[in-house]
Amino acid sequence: MNVDDFNLLAKLVKDRSGLTLTRDKAYLLESRLLPVARKANLRTLDELVMQLRTRPTAALSRDIVEAMTTNESFFFRDIKPFDQFRTVLLPALIQTRAARRSFRIWSAACSSGQEAYSLSMILKEERARLAGWNIEIIATDLSTEILAKAQAGLYTQFEVQRGLPIQYLVKYFKQTGDKWQIDAGIRDMVQYRPLNLLEDFSSLGTFDVIFCRNVLIYFDQPTKTQVLGRLAQQLAGDGYLYLGGAETVVGITDRFQPMQDNRGIYRLTEQRAALRTAI
Repeated sequence: MNVDDFNLLAKLVKDRSGLTLTRDKAYLLESRLLPVARKANLRTLDELVMQLRTRPTAALSRDIVEAMTTNESFFFRDIKPFDQFRTVLLPALIQTRAARRSFRIWSAACSSGQEAYSLSMILKEERARLAGWNIEIIATDLSTEILAKAQAGLYTQFEVQRGLPIQYLVKYFKQTGDKWQIDAGIRDMVQYRPLNLLEDFSSLGTFDVIFCRNVLIYFDQPTKTQVLGRLAQQLAGDGYLYLGGAETVVGITDRFQPMQDNRGIYRLTEQRAALRTAI
């Protein structure tokens, strides 16, 4: 792939998703975009780029961006964040939200749904403590194709073997052919919506917990600052933000600070928290 073609595709992906592609990732473009070319009845990537230059369509641009931004996920990924949610955040939410008996969780860039469903299973296991509570889980992603997979809750043997405790597989899944489908009761706990983190998402409302893990690593620094700033606007004054293990707010924004003794969880800085609580 020549430099001009790479730059055209990289700019489209960056403008639409925030994902920054460097030349060493050219192999990803080639491997992921060949199926897009075939879907558009084009034989080669050269033909794909030519159509993008001369006869671009919204559908073609969308398919290119979705192919490049569909990232893998798995159940209870890195396990510690989910243990923290169960043992630290959930007891705190039960205490601080006791008067209203409700809280909201957002799984941003949710991919194929394993993160949101992992949280749903934890909450289902804690249903005795949460009887009478109204809990809302919103899961969003740029890719409409991956959201359809998430909503179906249908996973391969390989996918359910990655991080899912065997007792949860037995309790919350049923085998359908050579795949496993998660229980309808778990699926119904999650609302899936298409959303681009580069665009305004204020209509989602305020959340008590936001999971935005392993997303910022794909953005350049200005985009990270912008997205974190808007996440701060959607987080309750005493809410919690989860980032991935390789992500940080240090040197990027002053709106968040790490939660003491709980790596990967961030709170609004005191000044920002006071402003959010007052709103």
